Amino acid sequence: MSTASRFTLRRKYLVASLAVATLAAGVVAYAGDGFHDRDVHFWPGNLVVSRSVYDNKASNVQVGEVLPPNCPAASGACGAASGATNDGTYPYVWNNVIYDPSFGITSRIYLDQITPNGWLINSLEVPNSLLPAAREGALVTSFSSKSELGLHLSLDGRYLTFMGYVAPVNAVDVSNSNTPLAQDSTNPVGETFERAVAQVDGNGHFHFTETNAYSGNNGRAAIYNNLNGANVFYTVGNAGNGSNPQPDGIILGAGAQYIVPSTLPEALQNPTTPAPLASFSVTALGAKADKIGKDDNFRGITVFNKVVYLTKGSGSNGVNTVYFIDTTGRACPNGVGVPGAGAALPTDPLSYNASTLQTTGLPSNMCVLAGFPSTPNKSAKTLAYPFALWFADANTLYVADEGDGYTGGTDLYTHAAAQTTAGLQKWVFNATTQSWTLAYTLQAGLNLGQPYTVKGYPTGTNAATSLPWSPAADGLRQLTGRVDGDGKVTIWATTSTISGNGDTGADPNKLVAIRDELSNASAASAADERFVTLRSASFGEVLRGVSFTPDTDNRSWH
Repeated sequence: MSTASRFTLRRKYLVASLAVATLAAGVVAYAGDGFHDRDVHFWPGNLVVSRSVYDNKASNVQVGEVLPPNCPAASGACGAASGATNDGTYPYVWNNVIYDPSFGITSRIYLDQITPNGWLINSLEVPNSLLPAAREGALVTSFSSKSELGLHLSLDGRYLTFMGYVAPVNAVDVSNSNTPLAQDSTNPVGETFERAVAQVDGNGHFHFTETNAYSGNNGRAAIYNNLNGANVFYTVGNAGNGSNPQPDGIILGAGAQYIVPSTLPEALQNPTTPAPLASFSVTALGAKADKIGKDDNFRGITVFNKVVYLTKGSGSNGVNTVYFIDTTGRACPNGVGVPGAGAALPTDPLSYNASTLQTTGLPSNMCVLAGFPSTPNKSAKTLAYPFALWFADANTLYVADEGDGYTGGTDLYTHAAAQTTAGLQKWVFNATTQSWTLAYTLQAGLNLGQPYTVKGYPTGTNAATSLPWSPAADGLRQLTGRVDGDGKVTIWATTSTISGNGDTGADPNKLVAIRDELSNASAASAADERFVTLRSASFGEVLRGVSFTPDTDNRSWH
């Protein structure tokens, strides 16, 4: 069968499959699927899901081992003499986060190519220390870091990008380590590792660009702007794992970053001081300043109509909401607004005064998108938890809300089920008021708060947390979408979870999909729309990002 024929068939059975209430997609045990090919071609119109597999070895951690590794006395946060409570056996290993809040273990990354209705085509293993030395370099993720491995197409659709760590597989606490040029002596993790942006083309060829950004925390997603002569990654993440005041390198390397792709092999790269792309301060809203650098803790990113949009969904500082970068300087004199006419994509990093970083921080060049929450977290009565976002058109925006992650008691399941804003939010633009309004939140079929079983996963109660092991959906994290020819929108997303696991970021989660009427703005009209599960992570696996394949024509599929 020709490539064109396969492509046509995929489009036909996507529409047919997702139009019904249930979809019988085969759930494949990824770790043993036999498709881990180093010479993978991505086919137009398919999806890519980023997946991580934990190398389940008891020897990864020794009971009694003092954590974090090499903890400096200056941090004042080194673990007690009793040491780690569990060895490296999955999933019990994640109970060590109770003892070591920085706990994590690096793991392999796979890019799974699937048809839009969930059938696995092949799987590409990202170069890492467990494979023969690769000229491209190597990259890993932190298995339990739930905010990592967001996938995005470059602005011309030719490349897929994501972020990770330049570290070996099975290294402990890398996700909270310092970077070489952004050292923080108060960080309890006494290790140093670069972060990096991965770029992969339609033939499965990788290139990595190292960065000193996100010291003390993690890079989460990257978008490559390669249009009209541009050559830059826009990235999002968080920085800092020490006390206050934070060093200059931590402030500069947080939030949104401007990273120029390196032309050198990874082994020859020598990244310099981080270059911030954008920053926000609650003082733009008339509120009292937070601690310097603490408002820039971003998770999601997208580009639409030459504007960069970001989300913040965690942390006690700043505002959990949707933002955009204001390159005109006129869109939001009071911190809230909509992009101005003629806005252009950023072509330079954010200018700042190095001498005032410790007193006033970075200047604000971001706005809260009008209609979205604008009350600082410290005073807000309710919080939103936006993760990823995707524009269907100029008047329709879908936002994945991951839920509040509550694991504070035996009511964790009923609490998750009672959430009203977790799931897929549909926002519509009101041209008269120049603001966005929440039309409705799609939850049916997500089964929020309903525990499920995973083959090989423990059942009953986790003695370390006194809560049940079984995970349940709590909301959505990463997503992508497409406007179909029948006037409907198809959204694919990965789920967030709650459970009694020591770290819910290590729970096996799911890839789901739903179809929504694009023109619909009524919750009642969407009452029959339901999510279907396309893939489920197996024991020792997590699903993170989802995107269309590189070389996909953005004009048709985005």
